[in-house]
Amino acid sequence: MARETGSKCKLCRTEGMKLFLKGARCDTPKCTFERNALPPGQHGARRRRRTDYGAHFREKQKVKRIYGLLETQFKRYFHEAQQQPGNTGENLLILLERRLDNIIFRGGLANSRACARQIIQQGHIQVNGHKISIPSSWLKAGDVIRPKPKEKNLNFVKLFREETKTKNQIPSWLQISDDPLELKVIQIPQRTDITAPINEQMVVEFCSR
Repeated sequence: MARETGSKCKLCRTEGMKLFLKGARCDTPKCTFERNALPPGQHGARRRRRTDYGAHFREKQKVKRIYGLLETQFKRYFHEAQQQPGNTGENLLILLERRLDNIIFRGGLANSRACARQIIQQGHIQVNGHKISIPSSWLKAGDVIRPKPKEKNLNFVKLFREETKTKNQIPSWLQISDDPLELKVIQIPQRTDITAPINEQMVVEFCSR
C-alpha cells in the first residue's frame, strides 16, 4: 500500500501548525514544532508572500495530511462528495470522518490516525464480528468495532485506550464501553462534530478550478 514515508514533523512545519500526526509525542517538549516552527528547507526562515492560490492549495494539503491521504485517494473522495446532495465541502469531511482509521483514533483506541491504520492492517480489529484490514473502510450508523478476541490483541488495544482516556474527548456520534471494550457508531457525524481546523470551502474552490 502506498503511503507517505517522509518526516511527519516537516509536514506540521510546512502547514505552520501542529497536525498531531505522531500521537502523544506531539503533546510533549520533544515535539519538533515546539523547538522550530519555521517551514523546512534552506529558505524556511525567509518571509514568504502567500498568494490566494497558495492559501487554497495549503488548505487542501492540510486535509490530506490530517487524514493521511495521497493525492489519488483525495481526488476519489472529492469526486464522491460532489456526487452527493448538499454541500460538497461538508460531504467531503463527513466521508473522511467515516473512515475506519479515523473512527478508531477519534474513539481513543489509538493515539494517532497512523497508529490506527497500523492496528487495522495488522488484523487487530473486527467490525460487526468480522476482521477488517482496510483502514479506508466507510462505517455507518450501528457498526460496532471491537479488538479481536485473542488476549494479545485485546491487551494491545487496551494500552492505547488507557493512554488516550484522559486526553481524547469522545465525539457525541461515537459511544465507547470498557467492559467489554467496544466502540459503536451511533450516527453519521455532522459538520459541527468535526473539530479539525479545516476551511472546507477553500478546498472546494481549489479543487473546482
